[in-house]
Amino acid sequence: MKIAFFDAKEYDIPSFQAAAKGTDLEFKFYETKLTADTVELAKGYDGVCVFVNDVVDSAVIEKLAEYGIGVLALRCAGYNNVDIRRCYGKLHVVRVPAYSPYAVAEHTMALLLTSIRRIHKAYNRTKDFNFSLRGLTGFDLHGKTVGVIGTGKIGRIFIDICRGFGMHVIAYDKYPAQGTDIEYVSTDELFRRSDIISLHCPLTEETYHIIGREAIGKLKKGAVILNTSRGALIDAEALLEGIKRRIVGAACLDVYEEESDIFFRDFSGHIVEDDVLARLISMPNVIVTSHQAFLTEEALTNIAETTVANLRAYFAGEHLENELCYRCGKVEDCKKERSERCF
Repeated sequence: MKIAFFDAKEYDIPSFQAAAKGTDLEFKFYETKLTADTVELAKGYDGVCVFVNDVVDSAVIEKLAEYGIGVLALRCAGYNNVDIRRCYGKLHVVRVPAYSPYAVAEHTMALLLTSIRRIHKAYNRTKDFNFSLRGLTGFDLHGKTVGVIGTGKIGRIFIDICRGFGMHVIAYDKYPAQGTDIEYVSTDELFRRSDIISLHCPLTEETYHIIGREAIGKLKKGAVILNTSRGALIDAEALLEGIKRRIVGAACLDVYEEESDIFFRDFSGHIVEDDVLARLISMPNVIVTSHQAFLTEEALTNIAETTVANLRAYFAGEHLENELCYRCGKVEDCKKERSERCF
């Protein structure tokens, strides 16, 4: 079975080649993203594999169905770039729900420590043999309150890490985790009480710009905002305004709302046309990494192995454990109510 693999990066190929070895799957790796302009590359293939910045809208879905392709394999957990409703009856959509929640949670804490202890500044300074401590004063995490929005696997692991630092944790989730001792509060209370806010929720209509002008207006002065989930959870212009008004003390971003044409590419020596991102990066209290929180060897192996297992199950006519479905309109929750395929 031939699979068209879009938005391929050099770090993707070895793990997928290893996972597919000895199977009946053959991957063709394309550097280009899947869009309405590039979907013709999928003609003649049996399935398609995509990542977070590929665009699987109605036009792409109709073309894939026209080509006789019946499966779309997401090599990620998020699916906000896929029109799941339009896929119903045409494409079976499978994903990797948990590749390495530790990788993302640990990267979140790495960003936080780097920011508040000025490690990035010290690193650059000592490269010039400047050993002055001026401007490097940070603050203790012990005793601080961290507000975690989203308590799935990644969010709960991040909570455990924070507790290891002696931090007090409060959280918000529309669907609180059962059987835990997590203190759940409203978003308003979380914004008001938190010294640090970390986002670990999916991007939905409800969570779009959950950190916007209104939320920033409720923050404790000097609050630190962390986002290693999805860029559009934060209104970037509102964040920039909050930083300039000295409400937001620092921001650590592994994702960005308009990242699709920027992240994963080398723009050194070029002018980046996104003014908001350029201004954010220029701020001394902002750290941006380019959607790399997932990027560990363990995560890449898990992503490849799960994706290959999803595809093999599809072609074998088996139950699709990791399928996303719109049959009942609930997408993720739908599979909990059935044991067969979406359609």
